[in-house]
Amino acid sequence: MADEQQFIEDGLQRTQIDEFFADELGRAGYGGMEVAKTPMGTQIVLKAEKPGMVIGKGGKNIRKVTDTLETEFELEDPQVDVQEVDEPDLNARIVADRLANALERGWYFRKAGHTTIDRIMEAGALGAEIVLSGKVTGARSRVEKFNRGYIKHNGEPAQEIVDHGQGVAVMKLGTIGVDVKIIPPGADLPDDFQIYEDVEVEDFVADAEGLDEVLAGEPENGDGEGAEPAVGASPADDDAATDDEAGAVEEEIIEEAAEAEAEEFEDPDLPDGSDVEDDLEDLDAAVEEELDEDAEAEAEELMDEMDDAGGEE
Repeated sequence: MADEQQFIEDGLQRTQIDEFFADELGRAGYGGMEVAKTPMGTQIVLKAEKPGMVIGKGGKNIRKVTDTLETEFELEDPQVDVQEVDEPDLNARIVADRLANALERGWYFRKAGHTTIDRIMEAGALGAEIVLSGKVTGARSRVEKFNRGYIKHNGEPAQEIVDHGQGVAVMKLGTIGVDVKIIPPGADLPDDFQIYEDVEVEDFVADAEGLDEVLAGEPENGDGEGAEPAVGASPADDDAATDDEAGAVEEEIIEEAAEAEAEEFEDPDLPDGSDVEDDLEDLDAAVEEELDEDAEAEAEELMDEMDDAGGEE
């Protein structure tokens, strides 16, 4: 069998075993399991709120569970170990089953959700989230969320730190899914930080040797050409000749930019300034001469008309 197919078979078997324990040990407060295959057989660790009910009188129930695992799920020499849950209110699987049972008994979903999440936070959890999805009221399905504290939804912390449990409440209108997420107390979150007061910084710095010499000393290449100024040196300590050279270079750059701009706007086809003035004077003289000739012609015509008018009289 290929490795991928083997992974699928193992995951399917694990899910079926988990569902079997949830149905068989629901009244005992089933809180999850851990399966590990060893050379001696299959080691299964059960977490329950009431271990006595899981074991049964004289070990009757635990023997029944072991036989079922060996016959129906074909596990080789299953060894079941039952552990009691220290704080049931911090086990997401137990909390989800409790909330589902409360909804089935007729609790209003808001009261059940707030009461459950308050108990989780009172138990010391850093954060919790409860999601109810289904026909909580009426004929239309919807989703209701209850949040407290701090919760992670993605990344490695969501897989390794957050305790996730699910349950189902069977109602008259339909089933309601119950999803519970809990961050237990004392969880080491990646974004946690602490503030220390009245402590020496050197106690928390791994390698601080030679730092003062680097900050206060001169560069290794000395004071030759290309040497960088020492750390903390002020601009007043620079050489005056350097300032003069910088000013001269700046003025030269400005002059070159001005000349380039003038050459850019210069048109070689345009005449010089003196030629333009001469052309303007010639144009004015021609206009005045033309105006004088027109005025003389109009005056002669007017005199002729006056003479003609006097002769007729």
